[in-house]
Amino acid sequence: MRKYLLSLFVLLLTFSLLFHEMVLASNPLQEPIRGIYVTASNTKKPLFNQLLSLINNTDLNAMVIDIKDDHGNLTFIPSKNSPYYPIGRPYISNPSLLMTTLKSNNIYPIARIVVFKDNVLANKNPDLSFKSTNGLWKNARGDSFTNPFLKEVWDYNIGIALEAVKLGFKEIQFDYVRFPEKFEKVEKELTYDKLSFQGNRVTAVSEFVKYTKEKLSPYNVKVSVDVFGNATVIPEASGIGQNFTNIAQHVDVISAMIYPSHWTAIFGIEKPDLHPYLLVEGYAKVEKERLRRLTNPPISRPWLQDFTASWLGNGNYKAYGKKEVEDQIRALHSQGINEFLLWNAANNYTPNVDYTPF
Repeated sequence: MRKYLLSLFVLLLTFSLLFHEMVLASNPLQEPIRGIYVTASNTKKPLFNQLLSLINNTDLNAMVIDIKDDHGNLTFIPSKNSPYYPIGRPYISNPSLLMTTLKSNNIYPIARIVVFKDNVLANKNPDLSFKSTNGLWKNARGDSFTNPFLKEVWDYNIGIALEAVKLGFKEIQFDYVRFPEKFEKVEKELTYDKLSFQGNRVTAVSEFVKYTKEKLSPYNVKVSVDVFGNATVIPEASGIGQNFTNIAQHVDVISAMIYPSHWTAIFGIEKPDLHPYLLVEGYAKVEKERLRRLTNPPISRPWLQDFTASWLGNGNYKAYGKKEVEDQIRALHSQGINEFLLWNAANNYTPNVDYTPF
C-alpha cells in the first residue's frame, strides 16, 4: 500500500511539474505587466540603453514597440519575399538582436500596430480610404485613414501582425482601431466603399477585433487593443465606432488611454489634469463595473500619462513628475488594476518613480 501511495505521489508530482512548466512556457512573465512606449527609432543606442537601464533598475518589465507606425510604415526591413517589403523602413536596424536583447533582459515584448490611420496604404490605394472632392481625404492634422469596412484592410494589418509574431513578439497591440475623430460630421461629404460590409461603424470595428483574435489564435500570442477612455464611460462612441464592451469581449488585454489631460470636466472634476489620482480612480470604477458584466473579461492595462500637457494653458495643467505618475498608479491599484503602460511620445520618462507605490 505504501509503495502504491508513493508511486501515486510521484505521478501526481510529475503531472504538477509538467503543468507548471506549461504555464511558464505560455506566460513566462508571471508578475503584472508594467510597460513603457518605445518608438522604433529609439531602439538604437544610446537612448535604448537608457530605456533598458530604466526597466532593469525599476519594477517596469515591458516595452510597447512600434512595428507599424503612425504613418503606416513597417518599422523594419522584412524578407524580400514579404509583401510588406516595399513599406519597410530601417528604424529597427536589427530586429533579431532587439528581440534577443529584450529576452535576455526579461522584458515582455509588445508590438504596437497602428491600424486604420495609415497614410502609406491610403496614398498607395485611395480606393481603400476615403475621398473628398479634392482627392484623398485628410483630417485636420493631415492624416488619412483606411476604410474599416473593408476586409482587405483587415487582412493587410493582420499580415503585419504575423510579421511581428515571426520576430518573437508575445503580444500584438492594435492602436487606432477606429474611424477618424468626428467622422460622423464629414462622412456625407466623402466617397468610400459602404457596400462591402453589412453594418454600422461600431459593428465594423467590433467585427474587426473579433476577426483579428480568431486569425491570431493559432500563434499563441496575446491580442490587445487601445481604446479611447471616453468610450468606456458612455454606452458607445458611435462616431469613431468604438464600443468598449464589444471590443473587450474579443481581446486578451484592453488598454484604455486615460491620460488626465485628455478629459474635460468629468467625475465631478472640473480640471482633470490637475487631479490625476481622482481622474484615474473615477475612470477605473466605471471600467471595473463594465468588465464585471462580462463572462470572461480581459486584463485591464490602461495607458497612463508621463508628460506635461502645457497646451491646455495656464491654470488647466500641471507639470507631471514623480508624484503625478505614482498617483495614477495608486488610483488604479485602489480599484484592483495592477497593470499599466506609460506614454511619453519622446520616450523621456520621469526618473526615480516608484512603479509599485502601494
